[in-house]
Amino acid sequence: MAAAAECDVVMAATEPELLDGEEAKREAESFKEQGNAYYAKKDYNEAYNYYTKAIDMCPKNASYYGNRAATLMMLGKFREALGDAQQSVRLDDSFVRGHLREGKCHLSLGNAMAACRSFQRALELDHRNAQAQQEFKNANAVLEYEKIAETDFEKRDFRKVVFCMDRALEYAPACHRFKILKAECLAMLGRYPEAQSVASDILRMDSTNADALYVRGLCLYYEDCIEKAVQFFVQALRMAPDHEKACVACRNAKALKAKKEDGNKAFKEGNYKLAYELYTEALGIDPNNIKTNAKLYCNRGTVNSKLRKLDDAIEDCTNAVKLDDTYIKAYLRRAQCYMDTEQYEEAVRDYEKVYQTEKTKEHKQLLKNAQLELKKSKRKDYYKILGVDKNASEDEIKKAYRKRALMHHPDRHSGASAEVQKEEEKKFKEVGEAFTILSDPKKKTRYDSGQDLDEEGMNMGDFDANNIFKAFFGGPGGFSFEASGPGNFFFQFG
Repeated sequence: MAAAAECDVVMAATEPELLDGEEAKREAESFKEQGNAYYAKKDYNEAYNYYTKAIDMCPKNASYYGNRAATLMMLGKFREALGDAQQSVRLDDSFVRGHLREGKCHLSLGNAMAACRSFQRALELDHRNAQAQQEFKNANAVLEYEKIAETDFEKRDFRKVVFCMDRALEYAPACHRFKILKAECLAMLGRYPEAQSVASDILRMDSTNADALYVRGLCLYYEDCIEKAVQFFVQALRMAPDHEKACVACRNAKALKAKKEDGNKAFKEGNYKLAYELYTEALGIDPNNIKTNAKLYCNRGTVNSKLRKLDDAIEDCTNAVKLDDTYIKAYLRRAQCYMDTEQYEEAVRDYEKVYQTEKTKEHKQLLKNAQLELKKSKRKDYYKILGVDKNASEDEIKKAYRKRALMHHPDRHSGASAEVQKEEEKKFKEVGEAFTILSDPKKKTRYDSGQDLDEEGMNMGDFDANNIFKAFFGGPGGFSFEASGPGNFFFQFG
């Protein structure tokens, strides 16, 4: 009855009965065969049940554990499968398939080094085993991907890390560590939905996984949902008090939130200098938080525009849209600054971007205004030619014309070179043209509204600047230029 000591008791439907060794083995083999049949039909749950019955009958049979390990692997339960595979090779160290399954489980769970040892043992037992040779190569490939990913993470080449983890996960589909690293890098790349999905999948299997909780918090943090992010960081630290990344992220999130709120408060109170300082300090907290930093740049740009530092405001808004090219508020702020600095082409480009994204009446009007100003800017600037403001009075326009017309009159430059005479004659004509338009209320209104004056029947090529000058100064013989020394002239009226 020595063999009977190696078998467990099989529980019958009614009362238990002891089986002798040979009968137990036959019963166990029957269960195994039924398990094999279900396995072949891909009914892995039933296969698992029958392999378990076989093990219960004969717990010292290595192949039963090996078969159940294979079934658990097909069910994606690699950790449980690993236990069975290890038990199979403890019972029979020469069991090649047992070592292969142990290695496959290690590899699927991301322990490539342990997998290499298992595959090496399988090759020692059967050096021609093609599966062992291939799996050994796969395990070494995973080790190489891990090594590259570690280096690239330090270099902040997150795309390459994601690539390496995707390749590694093809061999290690159950490795939470690889999934977490991939999710963290996806978050760094701004691919938040993908990162959230990976972390959520892990949390469904293990709600206390501190790494997954950290990644969920990281995604919320980078999406500028800072309060919710802090909750996840705190939860992660509750599960793993020494979680360094969660600790740093939690500290940064709280500091960023406080600085931003203080800056907003200072801005609302009209303390623009303090607001500028607080937004600048906030920008130094975490360069990785792209979305929040985009808002901070835009906020600081608004402060600079209030301080009339328009070039600085444009630079801040440009930094904002570099971080977040969908940030409408930053485009609008920059476009207004371009308008204020008469950079109309840039303003039109920004308003077009805004209108393409959000086709509202307000955005359409802003674009229309910028296009009008651009059109006007490409004409002669009569105000600039006369040297007056756009709100200049009638008297100011007359005084400006008097001054500029005398300054550029051809008679004043009769002794100059031909080149200078030609340039001054051109300016004299432009001054007369400017005065003709700006001194006439109707023409001035049309000019200010951006209408094409030629289309309105006012062909500016038909007028005579000399006639305008004579009319202004009282007709022919009303003035003359006299030399008062080399290069100096004065005029007198007749």
